[in-house]
This record gives sequence, structure tokens and C-alpha cells, in this order.
Amino acid sequence: MNPTPKSIIPPAPAGWDSNAVWDAWPWQAVPTFPPLQLANGSGPAQQQTAVRICYDAHALYVRFDCADRDIWGNFTRRDDPIYDEEVVEVFLASGSEIPAEYAEIEVSPNGVLFDAWVQNPSGDRAQMVVETAWNWPAIRWHAQRIDEENRWWAALVLPWAGIAPSAPLPGVWRANFYRIERPRAAAPEFSCWSPTLTDPADFHKPGRFGTLRIG
Repeated sequence: MNPTPKSIIPPAPAGWDSNAVWDAWPWQAVPTFPPLQLANGSGPAQQQTAVRICYDAHALYVRFDCADRDIWGNFTRRDDPIYDEEVVEVFLASGSEIPAEYAEIEVSPNGVLFDAWVQNPSGDRAQMVVETAWNWPAIRWHAQRIDEENRWWAALVLPWAGIAPSAPLPGVWRANFYRIERPRAAAPEFSCWSPTLTDPADFHKPGRFGTLRIG
């Protein structure tokens, strides 16, 4: 047995301003998820990613801090196939059941965004449709490279209205958090909050999404 993880989404720390500039948020006060695991479930990733999430009435806030000895990326336009290079990713759906539809959000080290709505009713790609024309309404994102320190980070503001427009806000969500690390001189590393138990790696496994509850 390899159960999927469960976690509480904590409220944003005191003083959190949804309109603040990226560096103004007190991310250090937000708990960090456990170390990301390799997609096949064999152990932790070598180049680790710290994932933090919190929320307020306006949005879900997500931050990834990535150790990376070889930061790179060539794509420059929104919805380019950045998943073929280096990215961090969020897959998210409202409700407690295994989702047949979910949002896919990715950010590259160079700050390129990919956002799409995925229909995956069979959960195994057999009928999967990825709607890249869909954009998360009012989404905000940012990334920063610190090459001299072998690290980069990315943050997302995901307004609830973009995925759950009716009140009250759903209290349970299914989600997974991912990292694709592709050193140019070594094998790629695919890591997850909830390992998808696939080899080769396949992130589109909604049955392996973890469970998040509003704190």
C-alpha cells in the first residue's frame, strides 16, 4: 500500500496582503511540505524542492524553492511546452473525489507560465484532453533565478474564483505538486508531493492526487 498524502492548507500569516509585491510576503512563516519524492516512489529527489501553500478569502498562494545545479530554459511564450524543459507544477481540483477534470499550472525558471484545463475521465490518458486555450482568470505568477547560489523559486496566486466561482469555498481539494528537473549533462528527475508510482514518470494520474483541506 502507498496511500496518497493529506495536508491542511493553513491560512495566510498575519499581515499577508494579497496585493503585495512578491518579496513582501512572509513565506518563512508558512509550513513546508515534506521533501518531494521521485515519481516512481523509490525515494526522495536529489535536487529538492520546498513547497509552501497558504490561503485567504481571495486566493491560494503557492511557492516552490528549487535547488538546481543547472538552471535553464528556452521557451518564452505563455503555454509553450515548458514541461519539456524545467518546471514546477500544480494540478488542482475541488472536491474530495478522484477528479475527472483539473487545472494544470506550470512555471519555468524564466517565469514562463503554462495553464490549461485537463479532462481526464479515465485517469490514464486514454481520453485525456488538454485545453491550453483556458486561462486561470486573474492568475499571477513570478519566478526568480539565483544562478550563483544554484537555486530558483517560483510563486503563484491562484484566485479561488478561477476554479470555484460559487460560494462557499469548497473545504476539500485534490492536488499534486511536481518538479521536472532536467540537468543538461545528466538524467532528468521527476518528483512529486504524492508519487504517481509510474516509470517512466507520468504526472497525469488523478487517482494519486493528495487531499488538501482548508485550515
